[in-house]
Amino acid sequence: MNPWLQILALTLFAGLAMPAGALLAIREHIHPRWLETELRHTILAFGAGALLAAVTLVLVPEGMRTLPVWLGALCFAAGGVLFMLIDRYLAAHRTSASQAVDMLFDYIPETLALGAAMALGSHAGLLLALLMALQNLPEGFNAYRELRRSSRLDNRQILGLFTLIALLGPFAGLCGYLWLAPYSEVVGAIMLSASGGILYSVFQDIAPQIPLRRHWAPPLGAVAGFLLGMIGQPLGA
Repeated sequence: MNPWLQILALTLFAGLAMPAGALLAIREHIHPRWLETELRHTILAFGAGALLAAVTLVLVPEGMRTLPVWLGALCFAAGGVLFMLIDRYLAAHRTSASQAVDMLFDYIPETLALGAAMALGSHAGLLLALLMALQNLPEGFNAYRELRRSSRLDNRQILGLFTLIALLGPFAGLCGYLWLAPYSEVVGAIMLSASGGILYSVFQDIAPQIPLRRHWAPPLGAVAGFLLGMIGQPLGA
């Protein structure tokens, strides 16, 4: 397949998982009530597992290959601090879109890295797209619930916003493919910065919502998300 078409297909596949997650949240009203509650927590846990898999199996290993350890560690820490500053800014201005912003700041660096990795001949593109889709689905689910609960946006507006974010992915992927490929150190820095930000988001926004007493599916959701990453890693190698 033409590399351009492959990048478009992979980034769209990953990005459209965000509005798909929102659609799932719209349709999640399942009875009895306990099933609806456990389903929501399990989806959140699955997303946390998939995010951790993306960090540990793709983003950090690929990023560390091109940078010295000290610089890689600095980029990783900078990503976490940047996400914290964004989070504090949003909280200070009482916006209801913190998780939607996190979703955007996860997605764009990852698609940039995906395009650049494919230009460099890396086999991690398919695995990264799969992990991005797995993380975007629960992120879309969670961000929809936040926006619907605390903003005036209706379902159609939220779905339109998430679709617009998804369409930024192919553009970012092609930018990575065309312009970042000669600069492997820059790609590594983007991957590691995104990793730090993702890890911050997992423990700031997702993990605190997961605990649910006397239910065991949510932590298994995290295990399942990470397991899919483990299975996909050899397939993408």
